[in-house]
Amino acid sequence: MIKSKEKHMKQNLIPLSDLNLTDRFLFDEVMEDPQAHQDALSIIFGHTVPLLTQNETEKELRVSPAIRSIRMDVCSMDEDKSIYNTEMQKKRQTDLAKRSRYYQAMIDTSLLEPSIPNYNILNRSFIIIITPFDPFGLGLYRYTFNYKCEERPECGLNDGATKIFLNTRGTNPEEVSPELVEFLHYLENTTNQVAEHSTSDRIKRIHQRVQKVKSNEEIGVKYMQAWEEKYYEREEGREEGREEGSKFKLLEQLTKKLRKDKTPETIAEELEEDENTIRHLCAVAKNFAPDYNLEQIYNAIYKKEN
Repeated sequence: MIKSKEKHMKQNLIPLSDLNLTDRFLFDEVMEDPQAHQDALSIIFGHTVPLLTQNETEKELRVSPAIRSIRMDVCSMDEDKSIYNTEMQKKRQTDLAKRSRYYQAMIDTSLLEPSIPNYNILNRSFIIIITPFDPFGLGLYRYTFNYKCEERPECGLNDGATKIFLNTRGTNPEEVSPELVEFLHYLENTTNQVAEHSTSDRIKRIHQRVQKVKSNEEIGVKYMQAWEEKYYEREEGREEGREEGSKFKLLEQLTKKLRKDKTPETIAEELEEDENTIRHLCAVAKNFAPDYNLEQIYNAIYKKEN
């Protein structure tokens, strides 16, 4: 059984050499290099972004034990103390806008010390989310959001917070720089051929970092370990799902028989289940008669046990 699982895992493993930069593991490993992240940001903003600090990848940010933490893909600061949080989101999600709002709140909270009520010291911040799909359906390569007054659009809030969503599959190349179009195409097609045909020195430098990462044995081991961990987490989830499904099935059969006024002893015999277990399930289920809502019964029995 174990050998079968390992074989299945290896069959589904995408080699590190075949990953694109839209894959979070490769993106984080490449952008951990300050030069690579600086080049990426410079392409996105159309001018050189001189980074001040060592990048932090997969940085966990928690402002209180009672508040959910966030894990940022790549976080850095430039010479003007502006904060850049760059996220790669490969899987289509419907909560990206709300997630960017939460990220902004967590970043701002982490920047202020409790004893300093001066909000003017908050750093300028940029939350950048890159997706291989169009998050807003308008065909744009780049969506930039800053708060403005609805009554007077020329009046900006100027709170120093900017959110940028980049779509690798945009259809408006005339509205953005050719280098950004090349870069977004390269993210989804991170190959030697694409890099060689690029006219951007920045993209070529980023690809040099990609090649180093893909040929690094230590990173290769790290990738394998991360893949195995996710694989077994998914398998564990499937097993839990199957177990939950079997419990629901048993409750469904049991309640059908309770509606026919059958005794726990008869039900246990017919279902070939332990009599004490069936007695317990029947006792709880009868509290939900005559409707016998399965979800309520399940929660009353199993959620209480957990």
